[in-house]
Amino acid sequence: MEKLTAAEKKVARLIQDDIPVVNRPFRETGKACGLSEEEVLNITRRLQQEGYIRRFCAILRHQKAGYTRNALVVWSVPPEQIEKAGKILAAFSFISHCYERKPAFQNKYNLFSMLHTQNEDIELMINQMAQSINSHDFLILESLQEYKKISPEYFSND
Repeated sequence: MEKLTAAEKKVARLIQDDIPVVNRPFRETGKACGLSEEEVLNITRRLQQEGYIRRFCAILRHQKAGYTRNALVVWSVPPEQIEKAGKILAAFSFISHCYERKPAFQNKYNLFSMLHTQNEDIELMINQMAQSINSHDFLILESLQEYKKISPEYFSND
C-alpha cells in the first residue's frame, strides 16, 4: 500500500464521521475539502479497493427512528444447525443483525441476534423466533439505556 495523499487524508477524515443526510452527500464532502463530488467518490472507491476502508455503511440510530425497545437474544444452537438457524433469524424484519459467536458465550450461547421494535411485545416475538429454529435455550439481554455511540477516528485534524 502506498502512502495516502493529502486529498485522500482529507476525504478519509470527513467520511469517518457522520455523512451529511442530504441528496448528494459526496458533493458536500467535496465542498468541505476542496474537491469535486466525482473526486471524492473516486478516492473513496480507491481507499476501499486498496483495503484502507474495510467497510462503508449506514448506521441507523434506531431510537431516533422510533425503535424504543431493543434486545440481544443469545441462543444455544447445535453447531451443525447454526447456519440454518442464523438465516432463519436474520430473515425476521425486526432483526438487524445475527451472527455466530466464537467462542460461545458462557460456553453455550453461540448465536446472537439483535432485535429492535416499536413497543411491541418482545416476548411474543422471541417465542416466534424460538419456534422457527426449534430452540428454547436462550437468554434475553434487553437494552435499558443507550449510550453514546462513536466510531473510532483514524485521521485527526492535526
